[in-house]
Amino acid sequence: MSVIRAAIAAGQKDHFRVVEFNVLWDHLHFIIEADDEVALARGMQGLGVRIARRVNKHVGRTGKLLAERYHARQLRTPREVRIAIRYVLLNRRHHAAQRGQRLAPFWIDPCSSAAWFDGWRDPIRTHAPWVRQLLGWTPPTVRPRTWLLTTGWRRHGLIAFDEIPGETRPPPSTATASSSPRPTAKSTSPLSVFD
Repeated sequence: MSVIRAAIAAGQKDHFRVVEFNVLWDHLHFIIEADDEVALARGMQGLGVRIARRVNKHVGRTGKLLAERYHARQLRTPREVRIAIRYVLLNRRHHAAQRGQRLAPFWIDPCSSAAWFDGWRDPIRTHAPWVRQLLGWTPPTVRPRTWLLTTGWRRHGLIAFDEIPGETRPPPSTATASSSPRPTAKSTSPLSVFD
C-alpha cells in the first residue's frame, strides 16, 4: 500500500487533486477534483503510470497494470457527493455485506484514505497499533477545494463508520448545517472516478 500511497501523493497537481481513494483487490476508487476534462484525462493517465511503475518495481514485474479506461461521473449535488464518499471509503463494508459478513463497527479501511478523512461522525478509535501508525503518516490526499466536498455534502450528515454503501437507511441525526457560501462559477465539481 505504501507504494500506491506514494504514487497518489506524487500525482497531486494544482489542476488534478485526489481527495479520497480506496484500493481494492482488482480495482481502485477515487474522488478527484479536476479543473476540466483535459486535466482529468491527463491526471488519470499520469496517476496510472505512477501507480504501475511503482507497483511493478515493488513486485518485480513489468508490463501493463491498470486498464486504459476509467469510468468518471461528475458529482453535482451534496447528496451525490455524500453517497460517493461513503461508497469510496466504505467499499469493503459493501463487499463484506454481499458475502453476509459484517466488519467491526469502528473499523476503518487501511487501504483507503479513511484515516485522513475529516467527515466521520465519531472520532477514529486509535486502540490498534496499525491505526495509530496509519494516522501518523503524511496523507497522500489533499484537502478539497470545492464547496460540494468541503461543506455541501455535510448537510446530509456526517458519515458513520458502520454505514454500508448500497443500503438505504435514514441519514444520521447529527447532521450539521454550515453557512459557507455556495460555489462560484469558477469552482469545479468533484468527480467520482472508478478504475
